[in-house]
Amino acid sequence: MDNFSLKTAAPRPIVGRASDLYLLGEVPYQIAWRWQQQLVSHHKAKLSIAESTAASARDTLLLLQHPPVYTLGQGADTQFLRFDPDQSDTEIHRVERGGEVTYHCPGQLVGYPILNLHHHRLDLHWYLRALEEVLIQTLAAFGLPGDRVEGLTGVWLEGRKVAAIGIKVSRWITMHGFALNVCPDLSGFEKIVPCGIVGKPVGSLAEFLPGIGLAAVQKVLIEQFEQVFQLTFSQRPLPDSWASFAPRRS
Repeated sequence: MDNFSLKTAAPRPIVGRASDLYLLGEVPYQIAWRWQQQLVSHHKAKLSIAESTAASARDTLLLLQHPPVYTLGQGADTQFLRFDPDQSDTEIHRVERGGEVTYHCPGQLVGYPILNLHHHRLDLHWYLRALEEVLIQTLAAFGLPGDRVEGLTGVWLEGRKVAAIGIKVSRWITMHGFALNVCPDLSGFEKIVPCGIVGKPVGSLAEFLPGIGLAAVQKVLIEQFEQVFQLTFSQRPLPDSWASFAPRRS
């Protein structure tokens, strides 16, 4: 077991760093993907201008849900799809994150942290364990014993994977993130080998706590994210620059 301890994590140079939080509701996958890319580009532009981290953009967390969609990491193997992608009624996207195929749908809390790891720790292993710790502590707040499985990334609950993690990091700026199954319809996972892991079933928090809702879990997760990453979030409205990416209503 690869234990992560808040007490033993390396100290961050900035405690309670002011950061931005966007609570976005249900967002089509491609729209959220483009928002992430815009934020990462903004971070990189700041770094290029300043040639240091001093004037870098604020860390950001996007929290949302997606309509049903399958995503594959950049090196994902299509053998883990149990259907013909050309005949699918559900969206499928290959993206730049690591990992294999996963499924998103309503009832799943998805988080996309856009962080400058210069302000935290330049260590991808640490970053993955820190994301897991946010999720494990969130489950613990509801009396659920989330755990890690040695050699794998994500969070399990009594042998069922309830949270998947897949990231992309460029110039130490992060994108993509995690998906926590709160109360989704899990049937979409039956059409894939989730994360390419055979013999590890997918589960949800609602299977252990019937009636648990996204709003309650989201509130706790925000608090745990602030604690683990030593951030202080301010909720922000949708930027005008993102409006052009949103689908137009007829």
